[in-house]
Amino acid sequence: MKLKGTQILLKALEEEKVEIIFGYPGGAVLDIYDQLYKSNMKHILVRHEQGAVHAADGYARSTGKVGVCLVTSGPGATNTVTGIATANMDSIPLVVFTGQVPTGLIGNDAFQECDITGITRPCTKHNFLVRNIEDLGPTIKEAFHIARSGRPGPVLIDLPKNVMVAETEYDPANIKIRNYEAAYKPAPKKMANLFEMLTVAKRPLVMTGGGVILGKASAQLTQLARKYQIPVTGTLMGLGSFPGTDPLWLGMLGMHGTYYANMAVSHCDLLIAVGVRFDDRVTGTIETFAANAKIVQIDIDPSSINKNVTVDMPIIGDTGAVLKDVIKFMDEHNYTYEASPRQEWLGQIAEWKEKVPLTYCQNGKVIKPQFVIETLHKLTKGDAIITTEVGQNQMWTAQFFPFDNPNTFVSSGGLGTMGFGLPAAIGVKCAFPDKHVVDIAGDGSIQMNIQELATAAQYKINVKIVLLNNGYLGMVRQWQELFYEKRYSHTDMTYAPDFVKLAEAFGVVGLRATKPEEVEAVLKQGLSLDKPVLMDFRVSREECVYPMVHPGDSISNMSLGSREMIN
Repeated sequence: MKLKGTQILLKALEEEKVEIIFGYPGGAVLDIYDQLYKSNMKHILVRHEQGAVHAADGYARSTGKVGVCLVTSGPGATNTVTGIATANMDSIPLVVFTGQVPTGLIGNDAFQECDITGITRPCTKHNFLVRNIEDLGPTIKEAFHIARSGRPGPVLIDLPKNVMVAETEYDPANIKIRNYEAAYKPAPKKMANLFEMLTVAKRPLVMTGGGVILGKASAQLTQLARKYQIPVTGTLMGLGSFPGTDPLWLGMLGMHGTYYANMAVSHCDLLIAVGVRFDDRVTGTIETFAANAKIVQIDIDPSSINKNVTVDMPIIGDTGAVLKDVIKFMDEHNYTYEASPRQEWLGQIAEWKEKVPLTYCQNGKVIKPQFVIETLHKLTKGDAIITTEVGQNQMWTAQFFPFDNPNTFVSSGGLGTMGFGLPAAIGVKCAFPDKHVVDIAGDGSIQMNIQELATAAQYKINVKIVLLNNGYLGMVRQWQELFYEKRYSHTDMTYAPDFVKLAEAFGVVGLRATKPEEVEAVLKQGLSLDKPVLMDFRVSREECVYPMVHPGDSISNMSLGSREMIN
């Protein structure tokens, strides 16, 4: 049967079990949108193309499925670049469809033409320009396979207008694609070496990253750590891969990690790094990172091995499959650890926790942002999916909201994209309408994509926004305080909208708390309403995120707030 390109696109999406598309129409995709009008495919009209990609990203991170968005050519396509780069840095599976001018006009500087495949080549896992209608079906199938296989990532498909109205025979049963998935099976010798390393280690530590969540390996990692009493620390992207309320959990490590996590990394004698790429915010000075330890790195991407940190033993493979093999090997060979050294190691960590716990002082009449986050956790009992913007709000969330389950912390890690949290929350809520979905935001970051409040209101997507409003670009101001003698150059954000009135103008409920005693009541009210809600918390203006490792320093040297270093 002959079908138009627009029909093939919709059928291919159905075959890939796509449930929802986030998008924004324009001239080059009018034929596709006309076909959407006739279909049952759910489409969410965002207010900016960047919001479409972030919403698809949030959907993907929370579900583990491929997120999908659709935009027009030219500026519509270029507006997706930040969202695509965000997903690429964090290995999130997306398929982004962009409209394009007819093939005969490509290269002629036609109206709303741009070389989006050239622009996005550095920040996609792969991209395609479909020049022939016969290639459309196979290209879509191949794109989804690439996006979700191996180390996941975003794939872009550029769709010329004339290709989408052309016709061809379409039979999905006849579509054959190349298999990009490399099957890495660690050699038994690797398991034996790891067994030996664990046998002799007195102070082992597991470091978990986003690859554990992407590899659906949280259950295996938790089993390994609990069975053999190995403490666990994590990167920002690894939050939720191990239960945050478990006594073995040390919290996040790195620049704003806990004192005890950074000390454990600095004093362990075996570091098992699972699904991590050793980002500079995690390692601090490379030369001093885990300097006393043998390092084992488990990752599906060979290019991540020894890229930043030289390791003693690489294991290339899917994190879930490798951890299953590790546990099986340990069981078959009756691995046991010496109780005395292990208890001594856990005791040392307990001393570090007692010496420098994560803390803040909620005294007086000013709301501390950490108090808001702790209260949110108390009221939800942790049963929520949290998105964040980027900055201090993100770090306080990582520190003070324990995540017990994978896919419940949704945040831009590698790129650090301001404006991510609200549209990502919309994507998450579309996937989980019965869950509490909360965007913890800063007043600077939220304004990057605040227009998406209209999207939430239009579709009754009942996200909650916890706005930690300090009237600054908080994290940049913190650096200016610490390293630029409080010269707050262009970080003052006191000239801002009344966020409650702005929320109401968008058709969203607006609430506000200005005193500590109002925090719980506002959160309770906001969470109870079956509507999108923005809660404006006027927090301490110059509160800083501590601990903090200064740039270029060892993670064992941490500032706790007085500019005094502790190690």
